[in-house]
Parts: sequence; structure tokens; C-alpha cells
Amino acid sequence: MTEKNPQLEQFFQIFNKLDKNRIADLKEFTNNFGINFNLFKDGSFIERSFPFDVIPRIIPKDEFKVLERGLQQRVKALNIFLNDIYSDQKIIKDKIIPAEFVFSSKAYRPEFHGVKTSRSIRTHISGIDLVKNSANNRWTILEDNLRVPSGASYPLSIRQAYRKVYPEIFEQMNVEKIRYYPQKLAEMMNYVSTGGINVVLTPGRYNSAFYEHAYLAKQTDAILAVGSDLEVRDDKLYLKSFDGKREKVGAMYRRLDDDFLDPLEFKPDSMIGVAGLSNVYRSGNIALINSIGNGIADDKGIYYFVPKMIKYYLNEEPIIDNAPTYLPYFENDMKYVLENIEKLVIKDVAEAGGYGVLFGYKMSAVQLSDLKEVIKREPRRFIAQELIEFYDVECFMNGEIVPRKSDLRCYVAYGEEIYVWTNGLTRYALEAGNYLVNSSQGGGFKDTWIVE
Repeated sequence: MTEKNPQLEQFFQIFNKLDKNRIADLKEFTNNFGINFNLFKDGSFIERSFPFDVIPRIIPKDEFKVLERGLQQRVKALNIFLNDIYSDQKIIKDKIIPAEFVFSSKAYRPEFHGVKTSRSIRTHISGIDLVKNSANNRWTILEDNLRVPSGASYPLSIRQAYRKVYPEIFEQMNVEKIRYYPQKLAEMMNYVSTGGINVVLTPGRYNSAFYEHAYLAKQTDAILAVGSDLEVRDDKLYLKSFDGKREKVGAMYRRLDDDFLDPLEFKPDSMIGVAGLSNVYRSGNIALINSIGNGIADDKGIYYFVPKMIKYYLNEEPIIDNAPTYLPYFENDMKYVLENIEKLVIKDVAEAGGYGVLFGYKMSAVQLSDLKEVIKREPRRFIAQELIEFYDVECFMNGEIVPRKSDLRCYVAYGEEIYVWTNGLTRYALEAGNYLVNSSQGGGFKDTWIVE
């Protein structure tokens, strides 16, 4: 089912009268400016332009206002949870979350228990993935990304080109401006900085989102650096320059996972991190964006408990729904999952990017039987969710308009205030009927318009 609203109908009234040949100008822009989301497939590195669809996802402004409140509420609760888990662990002591569920997670970093962060903020940049349920017309959160969420640069880049290629649409429609996001990121980095310059740490050009690393560094007036550009001295981090000078780093927007961040602390064979960075963090001499150990909060098993967190920490009802989720860890949920596995979506809690997702209805009887046995052996490893029939969006492909499954990643910056960007990354599947829309699975993206 395709979502409709008056603002989208207004768009089509204008769009249908315009010269479709101009779409090629947008495609040329993505190619010329290297707007890439690279893939690693079958052991090979594939450098490719990120597929872009000219029809935007349009969300009415009053509808987005509800999303904004719900996302602010959720990120606030998740930040409190992280501070709690790495300090007093009250939520475990009060039996809201089973201790085993936290301590058995590979994403939990007990060696950083007691480490305080600048301004008590850990969830500096969150990417929250949502779909709109066609059954009840409500937005539903599928997962939280609180480590290194990517994607914000793509709508920022394409919006500028879109306005130039089709100025008529923006003249006739009241589309919310989005250019303030880099400014908000810069303000957040300055707010949490421990004193010094701001740096974006990238693994390098072969990373799938390198385009974004370079783009956001430039837009926020931060320095784009690889690990070898940085060094630790006396538990402080410095940027090295060619003339031998060093500048202290006060905030680092790191675009690599914990495991690769510091070879002295995590993977010893990491060539892309900074040796000794963990001790700089422990000493309180740098703001790491996002904080080490955040992965426990976007563990798919912990996702189940976020509505409980909101009630526990904030004494509020969640504004945005979770997807109906079952934890085989609990006896009743295990029974339900085993009896209904053919209609559920099974997810490996440690995977991301659309990997480790299994659709029961696509599996053979033998595959389902084998999966049941694995779930019984490793109940903490999996969650199960009802398959949500979320709205399709209309895409202009091969000269015609076709429906495709789509989600929305909203970006939330937590600095002096919790800011929800009036945009987001709308991702869509290139194939009809495909529910996996992740960029890492080869999907494309759209601009997202918040319209009065």
C-alpha cells in the first residue's frame, strides 16, 4: 500500500508538468560530486554512486512534530540508560532489565564502568530507524543506532542540487529548510569539547561512507583525520601537522567502531585507530562522539526494553511505538516464537545493516526447523518481531512510477538541547516487495521533505 497525503498530491500536480529530462541533471550531480555509498560484496570493494530517486518522501509538518517529541523523549531516555549502565546500574538493581541481558552483550564494555563523559552526554548523534505502519497509520521504531550512524550527508548534498534543478517546486511548496544540521553538529561538538579543535576520525577512503566523513568535516569546520594523523601524549590527544606542530583535540566525531578505535585496548591489529585513545577518554580529556560502549543501547535485545526505560527514567508513556517484539530469553516469548516462527522476522541481535535478518515466510520447513534449534540453544542471540506491513513510497524508475518499500532514518543531535533534524534519510529497496532497504544491502535514497 502506498502512502498518500495532500502535500504529496500537491507535489505531483507540479512535478507532472515539469520536464523529466532534468532528472538527468540530478543524476549527473551525484556522479560528479562523488556522492557514493560503497559496497563490500563477495570480498570485493565496489565504488558506486548512491542510487537517488527524484520523488521525495513528504511528511506533513504537524505529523513530524509528533515524531520530533517522540525522538527527543527516546534519545533522552537512552542517554540516561547509558550513564546508568556505566555507573550505578539502577535499572538492573530494580529488575527492569535482567542483568544477564546487559552483561552477556558483546557491545557492553565493563572496562569503562565508572568513566564519566563530558556534560554527561553519550548519545551525541543518534540515527533512529522508523517505518510507517499501514495497518494503524502510526510510525514505528525498528531500531536505534547510537554508535556511528551514517547517512546525513546524502540528503544535505542532494537538496542543494534539487533546488537548482527544480526551483519551481520549492517556490510553490513550503518545504522546511535543512541546511542547519551541520551548524547543530558543530554547536554540539563545541558544547561537549574538553578544549581544543574538533576532528572527524575516518578509517579512510575505502570506507563505505567516506564521502560523508569528508563532507561533514568540511561543513562543520572540523579537521578530517585518519589515525596516523593523531597521537597521544600525557593522556591527551593531538593532531600532528607536517611542520611538526601539534594541536590538542577537544572533541572527536569518530566514524569507526569501538573494536578499531584503539589497538592497545581493543583489536591489536587495527591499523586505523589511535594507540592510547582509550586512556584519553578515561581521563576526561576528550569528548568522543559517540561514546565508547554505546553499542549496548542499540543491541537489538535491549531495544525490547526501551519503552520500559522511558517509563522508568522519565515517568512517561512512549510517544512512538516499538515494533511488536519477542525475546526467546523469556519462556512465554520462546513458546510464541517457536509456534509462530513462519510468520515472524528473526533478527540476530549483534548484526546491523540488514545482515542477520531472516523472514520466516521465505524459509523452507527444514530451514525453519534448524533455526528453531539454534534459537533454543542461543536464546539471547535473537529477537523476533511481527512483520509490519509498512507503507510503500512512489519511486520514478525507468520512466514510470512504481511502489517500493521504504524506511526513514531520523537524526538527533544531543548537545545543549536535543535537536531533531527536519529531514532524514529515506531509504528504499530497488526491487519490488523487498523489505530490506538498508544502504549496505544496495538500496537507494530519497530526499525527505517536511511540508506545512
